[in-house]
Amino acid sequence: QVQLVESGGGLVQAGGSLRLSCAASGRTFGSYSMGWFRQAPGKEREFVASINWIGGNIYYADSVKGRFTISRGNAKNTMYLQMNSLKPEDTAVYYCAAGSVGGRASAYDYWGQGTQVTVSS
Repeated sequence: QVQLVESGGGLVQAGGSLRLSCAASGRTFGSYSMGWFRQAPGKEREFVASINWIGGNIYYADSVKGRFTISRGNAKNTMYLQMNSLKPEDTAVYYCAAGSVGGRASAYDYWGQGTQVTVSS
C-alpha cells in the first residue's frame, strides 16, 4: 500500500521557521517527482513547491520564493520543506504529493493526509 506521511507541522510565531518532512513507503519513489501543496480554510488547494527525482527542476510558488526551500533526502523516498520567515498567510494544511512536478495538482498520483501549519501574528 502506497503511503505518504507528512510531519513537522505545528504552531509558530510570524517570522519563525518550520521544517516539514514527507516519508514515502509502499513503493520506490526514487524515480518520482514530488511536491508540496497547501490548503487554507475556505480556499482551494494551491501549489507550494516541487522537485524532480534527482533533486533538480525545482519550482516555487511566487508567494514562497526566497523563504521556502524544497529538498529530497538521500534515500529519495523522503522530501523536506524548510519554511523560514513564516507569515500568518502561510497558515494552512500542507500536503505532500508524488508523481509529477509543477503546479497542477491533478497531475500527481499520490497524496498524504496533510500536516497543519499555523502561524500566529
